[in-house]
Amino acid sequence: MKKDIPSHSSLSNDDISLFRQTITGAKVFKQDTHRFDTKPKVSQAKQFAQQKKQAQSEFFFSDVYIPDIDTHGTVKYVKPGQDTFLAKQLRRGDFAPDLTLDLHGLNKELAKDELAGLIHECKKQHYYCACVVHGIGGGVLKHKVPQYLVQHPDVIAMHQAPLEYGGRGAVLILINLPQSDEFRR
Repeated sequence: MKKDIPSHSSLSNDDISLFRQTITGAKVFKQDTHRFDTKPKVSQAKQFAQQKKQAQSEFFFSDVYIPDIDTHGTVKYVKPGQDTFLAKQLRRGDFAPDLTLDLHGLNKELAKDELAGLIHECKKQHYYCACVVHGIGGGVLKHKVPQYLVQHPDVIAMHQAPLEYGGRGAVLILINLPQSDEFRR
């Protein structure tokens, strides 16, 4: 396994012969490098949370059910049994959204997952009002997002957002928050 050293090498013949004497008896070893997956493993807790979020979005948001709300004009909805004045308060901007969800560029299925996640996060963080920016574009999400939100039991009111929050390309929603123990006394 001798290889010829190019003549333009900076090593002298004495250095080369010394090197050859030094490595006499050396054996070629087998390369045993292991390559590990670069993908991080998803913990069971995260996997369970993703499955729960997906199950919630599939359960609450159906494409088959079409509620009796006008999605071509000004979008407004108040859950039966709630004060109808909530819609007017949302229209006037009396409620400032604590969270804003931007759905630009998403399809219907991804939008359902994100809406379920938004409502879950609002309940978890005790946020009463949120803004969903769906955009106008082709109008698919503009019509579907209000239909999905009406189906969720925790959405108590919804109205087209005032201009400062997105106007015709967004809706403000109010979330039904569970009352904490200190308020139940």
